[in-house]
Amino acid sequence: MQKLMNAFLLAGALTATAAAWQPANAQGKGRAKADDMGWKLGAQAYTFNRFTLAQTLDKLDSCGLQYVECYPGQKIGGGIEGTTDFKMDAATRDQVKALLKKKHKTLVAYGVVSPNNETEWQQVFDFAKDMGILVITAEPKNEHWDLISKLCDKYQIKVAIHDHPRPSHYWHPDSVLTAIKGRSPLFGACADIGHWVRSGLDPVECIRKLQGHVMSLHIKDMNEKSPEAHDVVWGNGVSNIPGVLKELKRQHFKGPFSAEYEYHWDNSVPDVKASAAFWWDQVSKL
Repeated sequence: MQKLMNAFLLAGALTATAAAWQPANAQGKGRAKADDMGWKLGAQAYTFNRFTLAQTLDKLDSCGLQYVECYPGQKIGGGIEGTTDFKMDAATRDQVKALLKKKHKTLVAYGVVSPNNETEWQQVFDFAKDMGILVITAEPKNEHWDLISKLCDKYQIKVAIHDHPRPSHYWHPDSVLTAIKGRSPLFGACADIGHWVRSGLDPVECIRKLQGHVMSLHIKDMNEKSPEAHDVVWGNGVSNIPGVLKELKRQHFKGPFSAEYEYHWDNSVPDVKASAAFWWDQVSKL
């Protein structure tokens, strides 16, 4: 009887070990595959806009995320005065770079910005170059399209047009395609798939329409297809994230994915962490 009991206990322990190992293994495989494909999963700092940047970087650590997209106006914190404004002086930029290094985080994108004139666009690009930013997320004025194209080529930095829900100017992929037509290949789209869902659009179809022009993503999974929709843990909503990932792989996309979770504002870490685990699992199966 004792031998039988021991066998049952051993079997249970092995099952539990396997259950614990499989998600970790999927995450490791997903991370490795993402690296191979040039995919960088991080978070838009706006997810944690109730907190300072310094606190946000700690929260990213809790979620297992390395990359961050900063936005204008967040308090920096960590003993550093000011906000994450692209007009910050050189000394503050150096302090922010030191903070990122200390927290082992990589700044890959910045936005959403809507500069008012050529001077401000120049400031944004100078800031991005100094900070090592790969993608500037923006909702630009029509009269600045040619200027942006020239600056993209000059600095070799991408500008990705962000879509807010309708009736915002860039809510539909067609408006983005109009803006970038005949301009720099570094001028493209930031695919906010949650906002597309809020506008009644299919994210996979939108990305397909933007073939080759997606520079970055704001990832959201929404509870329903409506203007009132809210975020849910990825895989539990209607954004079809697995389909989005498959289409991006087909297009040989390379670039950042920013988790932008705009719900449970005071404690979104558990949801972001669960969403990241889902993403790595899906990537491991591609």
